[in-house]
Amino acid sequence: MRFNREGSRPAEVVAKFRALATLAVFADGEGRSFSQATIHPRGAEPEFEKKEVYRMPNVKNQETLVKIKEDLDGISAMWVVDYRGLTVKEVQALRANIREAQGSMKVYKNTLMHIALKELGLPTLDSMLEGPSAFVFAGSDVAAAAKVVKNFAKDNDNLQIKGGLMEGAEVSAAEVEAIASLPSREELLAQIAGAISGVARGLAVALNGVPRGLAQVTKAVADQKEAA
Repeated sequence: MRFNREGSRPAEVVAKFRALATLAVFADGEGRSFSQATIHPRGAEPEFEKKEVYRMPNVKNQETLVKIKEDLDGISAMWVVDYRGLTVKEVQALRANIREAQGSMKVYKNTLMHIALKELGLPTLDSMLEGPSAFVFAGSDVAAAAKVVKNFAKDNDNLQIKGGLMEGAEVSAAEVEAIASLPSREELLAQIAGAISGVARGLAVALNGVPRGLAQVTKAVADQKEAA
């Protein structure tokens, strides 16, 4: 192929080159795709027009999605925390404390949690699902799990409470801390047992006093009859 003296291509070649426009699609591992129209003269850098497209998760993510739904099934509450900055030992300690409160802490991708919540018809917690997130699934004692998270965050600034989900409704970080201030199930049972014990003691004292009082009344009646 020859070029003219100015180093430019013949007009017909340029026309053919410009006519060869193709569309390349690049997919990443998260199920997102980006389109690029490759109409560029020689030496020009390609310009990307990126647009995020949600697609079905891959096989591995589908399996994780099933696990998330199982964790959410019938759950009383779930707290969302930012664990960024915690050491491995600190994370292990937090997990252990949560297990003692009959709960569990797991780390899932925000996008997968969003999909799971949406498919289950629950609030998607979009404002909370930013940055590193760990999810605390409370057991039967909701206050106990919240109390563990609150106390740990009080001693460690690297743990931030984002908010959560309780009884199918979204709750803020302040509400999680308020729930943590409530008595735990064990504390409530202890209070009830104490109240019952107090009532029982009072009843026992009253019952013990009945025979004594009855005897005194009987003696008084007998004395009155003798005097008459």
